[in-house]
Amino acid sequence: MSEVLSELAKVLEQRKSAATDSSYVASLYAKGLNKILEKVGEEANETILAAKDYRGPTEAKNQVISETADLWFHTLVMLSYLDLHPEQVLEELEKRFNMSGLVEKASRQN
Repeated sequence: MSEVLSELAKVLEQRKSAATDSSYVASLYAKGLNKILEKVGEEANETILAAKDYRGPTEAKNQVISETADLWFHTLVMLSYLDLHPEQVLEELEKRFNMSGLVEKASRQN
């Protein structure tokens, strides 16, 4: 799974130097962080609405998956814009893997 994230991160990095009229990602980079964050927020809302409407049929399931993919994608664009990498997020998740969520949350408050 992380191979997909790594490959996508490479493509997103390449798009930093692409012409804005040839790449959606390049056009987002050119519009700046606020536009990218707006897209992350928009996709988060769409994901929430799709999940709220989820009842199990294939179409609803596909909608949740599609919206989540959009959210993840735009989050990866945000990370790339900030010169951060998906591997860093995966490392953080790995650190939390065998830790109680309650313990992890308490550790962030200190």
